[in-house]
Amino acid sequence: MSAEIDKQLANPGDFTPCRVPLHGIERPAAGQIHLWFMDLGELAGSLRSALGGGEQAEGDAHFSGGQLTFTRRFFLRLLLGAYLGIPGKSIRIVRNRRGKPVLDPKVHPDLLHFSIAKSGAGFLVGLSSNAYLGVDIESAGRRARNALGIARRYFSETEASALAALGADERDAAFLRTWSCKEAVVKSLGLGIANQLCRFSVETDMAKPAAVLAFEEDDPAAWWLQLVRPAEHFVGAIATRSEVSDLAAFRLLRAAREGGSIA
Repeated sequence: MSAEIDKQLANPGDFTPCRVPLHGIERPAAGQIHLWFMDLGELAGSLRSALGGGEQAEGDAHFSGGQLTFTRRFFLRLLLGAYLGIPGKSIRIVRNRRGKPVLDPKVHPDLLHFSIAKSGAGFLVGLSSNAYLGVDIESAGRRARNALGIARRYFSETEASALAALGADERDAAFLRTWSCKEAVVKSLGLGIANQLCRFSVETDMAKPAAVLAFEEDDPAAWWLQLVRPAEHFVGAIATRSEVSDLAAFRLLRAAREGGSIA
């Protein structure tokens, strides 16, 4: 069973602020996970200035779908480059046989596992040197259409029954938590959600810590699962089938002074 970690990351203040540019970040030690949150709306000014487009007031960013995708990729490469000690533009990302984004082993032979999750302008990145991991992020307060129907179709019978016993408001919150935890577990395995969500059960009780309770053909005690709240309007989860001794969380902020290189 994975070790207990005191830091629950229940509040945005639990994330240490770090500003761009990023240089010389130490890689996670064995058993350690690094978690980074980015609000791309806040970071847009740094990127726009670096690309010669002028500054924009913090939080005053409106993205098209393509712009948001480009911004995510830019800051992901920026972050990975800081860990590997190379410019972000030199980072090469490919997909493995299961379709999960990974560092190209032909270009970057040193292991650095990562997982990404997005929700609007919210972007979460988890990193580990020795273990596959999965992260998920959701908009806090989001209500799923027919949450109970989704649970009965895709979740385990245990989870669906637990959600059915709740009132509507409690069910919405518990469903969001359950979905986020299950998404993180599936992503840590590098699998799609189809036919996977029903294979295991997670804790649905909002008063209890996140945990994997049962898993077909696997030991649930081998899993480490934790909820996070990187910002007031976002919630998420991180999962790995590995021992975790430390979790360090950071929030990437725009440069104190615009105009310089952030790559």
